[in-house]
Amino acid sequence: MSENNKNAPKKLKFNAFWVYGIISLVLLFFILNSNSSTENEVSFSQFKEYVPQNDIKEIVIVPNMRLAHVYLTDEALKKDTYKEYATQKGLSFIGKIPNFSVQYLDLQNFENYLTEQKQSNKLSFTLDVKQQDNTISDFIIGLLPFVLIIGLWLFFMKRMSGGQGGGPGGQIFNIGKSKAKLFDEKGDIKTTFKDVAGLEGAKEEVEEIVDFLKNPEKYTSLGGKIPKGALLVGSPGTGKTLLAKAVAGEAKVPFFSLSGSDFVEMFVGVGASRVRDLFKQAKEKSPSIIFIDEIDAIGRARGKNAMSGSNDERENTLNQLLTEMDGFGTNDNVIVLAATNRADILDKALMRAGRFDRQIYVDLPDIRERKEIFEVHLKPLKIKKGLDTKFLSKQTPGFSGADIANVCNEAALIAARNGKTEIDKQDFLDAVDRIVGGLEKKNKIITPSEKKAIAYHEAGHATVSWMLEHAAPLVKVTIVPRGKALGAAWYLPEERMIVRPEQMLDEMCATLGGRAAEKIIFNKISTGALSDLEKVTKQARGMVTVYGLSDKIGNLTYYDSSGQSDNGFTKPYSEKTAELIDSEISEIVEKQYIRAIELLDSHKDKLTLLAELLLEKEVIFRDDLEEIFGKRPFQVEAKVNGLEEE
Repeated sequence: MSENNKNAPKKLKFNAFWVYGIISLVLLFFILNSNSSTENEVSFSQFKEYVPQNDIKEIVIVPNMRLAHVYLTDEALKKDTYKEYATQKGLSFIGKIPNFSVQYLDLQNFENYLTEQKQSNKLSFTLDVKQQDNTISDFIIGLLPFVLIIGLWLFFMKRMSGGQGGGPGGQIFNIGKSKAKLFDEKGDIKTTFKDVAGLEGAKEEVEEIVDFLKNPEKYTSLGGKIPKGALLVGSPGTGKTLLAKAVAGEAKVPFFSLSGSDFVEMFVGVGASRVRDLFKQAKEKSPSIIFIDEIDAIGRARGKNAMSGSNDERENTLNQLLTEMDGFGTNDNVIVLAATNRADILDKALMRAGRFDRQIYVDLPDIRERKEIFEVHLKPLKIKKGLDTKFLSKQTPGFSGADIANVCNEAALIAARNGKTEIDKQDFLDAVDRIVGGLEKKNKIITPSEKKAIAYHEAGHATVSWMLEHAAPLVKVTIVPRGKALGAAWYLPEERMIVRPEQMLDEMCATLGGRAAEKIIFNKISTGALSDLEKVTKQARGMVTVYGLSDKIGNLTYYDSSGQSDNGFTKPYSEKTAELIDSEISEIVEKQYIRAIELLDSHKDKLTLLAELLLEKEVIFRDDLEEIFGKRPFQVEAKVNGLEEE
């Protein structure tokens, strides 16, 4: 079916500007024709020479133009004297065309002259007086301003509707047409599955969808049905759209790509109309794939904002999408791919089997996948030989695929800025610092006492995290001001499926290590621990109100996964319980603060050594901590799949 569509001749589509062009040509023709009868004009002295020769057949005087049209006899036209007048120029709809014309000054004197010449020389020409009708030319001249105004109005309307019309020419009449971009095997998309590093589980699912389209008989012969849709769910930057591009490059079938916001319009019924047109085009070119990015723009759960009434149009669009995906008359040869990072707010009717048969979760890459992603993005770069990609993957915990691509690009820019011909390890480290911490504030004025306080603060974080079993191991510590932060520490968080209370408490204690170090060394605290306090407060509140890890509150949670309580004005617990929650959160945080103080007090000498080293180097790594503290006393639990984080 797709082959027939490709070979079918393209039909010419009607365009309103064709009509305007024809009208313009007709008007131009009339304008040029209106003056065609006056192209041959002779002087009055030359006219006096012609009159006595009796070669004139008729003279027509036009008083309103002070002009006389002269018609010669057939015999005269054969003479060489009138050779240039023998050919009559142009066409006319008002009668015959004169051979030439002559201007006169006074009508009475001109008529007297012709009468005298006719009597004295016995001439046979006829004399007539007519008023020339200029109705057509006058009408056209009067019409021109209106034509010009209408033309300008149509031009500006076309320009204004060019990005909104949704169809060829951006006409307002095509506003209900689909705005999807069509990609086929001849398109510019060169992305394949080889360009997608990591995402092994998600890539396998998507590859199977491509195989469905290439070899449907393989599955239908056993009685199976091709899935109707797949939903890509994951955090921003994890590679959902990249997977869709790889599908477009691998499938070799028509691929319609658009965003969820492309359906949304200020006019009523436009969204539903665009959905119908999209699936109509896809069915005409089946087998095909439709990719809707950010589907949460139209797929939000219905009925949550019933009071406002502003979502009626969006709901109509969603209803039409539900009908097209799994309703009467649907086509099995159209597969719908969609991507979102907010799957929790999607309508349940959209998520059910029969519409999106598969939900493919695209998670943040682990250390092994980050290494593969780095290898992909490093191919077009001029890097120094021997660059350790495993080291780079360890320096980027929690980075998405988009973040890693940004790191590689930023490293190239930093190397070029420093005049290097190759990108080395330090450029990548600077790029990570630039992305995570922000731009380095070289001109920020910091007093020696402030710098010392910052050094001990960051050294406190590093010391506590090194001494606690469940705290994240340190990667890097710096006291170089970046962005809003005066100092920062990077850790490699352990990728846990479940988190136990002792693990959360150790992380909170490590976070409070900075303030605890300030208290021990200077016996003073500062405002530099704001972000630390914010983090531990959220963690403690999560332990008490979300995960049910508090003995006083018990096995209760006040978390609503549906998200419907987010907009509510009432709390799911009483005032007495609220007071208990606040006291429990405060108690958890204070216990970990006291624990951090006790831990640092017992290792005060090593804390001082680390802070002095940090003041000297400004940036220290894990190896520097091992020289001061020795090997970390805790062994990382081996992974089931055999992958080690360190």
